[in-house]
Amino acid sequence: MNNKMIFTSESVTEGHPDKVCDQIADAILDNILEQDPKAHVACEVCATTGLVFVMGEITTNAYCDIQTIVRNTVKEIGYDRGKIGFDADNLAVMVALNEQSPDIAMGVKDGEGAGDQGLMFGYACKETPEYMPLSITLAHKLAKRLADLRKIEGHKELRPDGKTQVSVEYDEFKNPVKITSIVVSTQHDEEVTQEYLKDLITKEVINKVIDPKLITKDTKIYVNPTGRFVIGGPKGDSGLTGRKIIVDTYGGYAPHGGGSFSGKDPTKVDRSASYYARYAAKNMVASGICDRLLIQLSYAIGVAEPTSIFVDDYGTSKYNHEELLDIINHIFDFRPISIINNLNLRRPIYKQVASYGHFGRNDLDLPWEKLDKVQEIKKYVEAKYAK
Repeated sequence: MNNKMIFTSESVTEGHPDKVCDQIADAILDNILEQDPKAHVACEVCATTGLVFVMGEITTNAYCDIQTIVRNTVKEIGYDRGKIGFDADNLAVMVALNEQSPDIAMGVKDGEGAGDQGLMFGYACKETPEYMPLSITLAHKLAKRLADLRKIEGHKELRPDGKTQVSVEYDEFKNPVKITSIVVSTQHDEEVTQEYLKDLITKEVINKVIDPKLITKDTKIYVNPTGRFVIGGPKGDSGLTGRKIIVDTYGGYAPHGGGSFSGKDPTKVDRSASYYARYAAKNMVASGICDRLLIQLSYAIGVAEPTSIFVDDYGTSKYNHEELLDIINHIFDFRPISIINNLNLRRPIYKQVASYGHFGRNDLDLPWEKLDKVQEIKKYVEAKYAK
């Protein structure tokens, strides 16, 4: 019986129109939290040719210069001249912000109750040192390397927009064996040839990121498969916050509850509970309880305790479902106020994860990626479930 499968994940660069919007929303959030840690922020952004539209509900005592934040963020990404099609200094920035609904504010009570109903997922596995699926890990690293090649190493012929995709073949549905295909698409100047791009991206992006042991003679590599990618960013396609939530999380390998992260303060469980579910799953896997773990949480607006907690170890643990739930509930407190306090989330730390993934970021110091519960888990399990 052939139990092989191929799974694919994608990532996008910081210049992708949806990611431009995510970064603007989180830059606004960070600016407000720096001044007012208890602010309530639900900021959405959309972008198209020559226009950024900021909308949503914000309740704060802080002063936020939206115009400047938008332009600085766009310029930092690399959209700084009209020839590219999106120019930070020549944008129309429209703002339509209101205060948070008093009906929602009444239920939140400074994070004591969930800011909305919904379901959130956290996932971790032993597949990579990041405790993430290999396909999304490599897709993110390719996208980040593509941006670094442009911004740090001076390849100005590359433009900010770009996408990557990695397909991984697994044996027995769990062990990555090889990469079957790699796709890298990058926006570029008009005079750049396809041959030059393919050579540059293969040598300076793919070969710098991918372990050669994972590439075989049958691995298909595509660089700008249409042959041309000059028009990109918000000129080529409109952008919107929250439209890359699979890129933000586990590349499709684990579920997503559907709620956007970017532009939301930590009283919104779409964001904070997803982070905490990842934190719990990662610490459980790192402690040796299982090789893979999925945690689902659900909440009702204004209610502190989750309405449900579901776990799936995919048959990789010696502990049954009830025992896994007992361990998780003993170690982790899923009330929104506890999540916020335990992870110290009322800080301006969000713009840095608005591109290249919110999870598995060993390049950043993120509280939900810390493995500081491993010993506590081991101690509790040894005391209660020594077998």
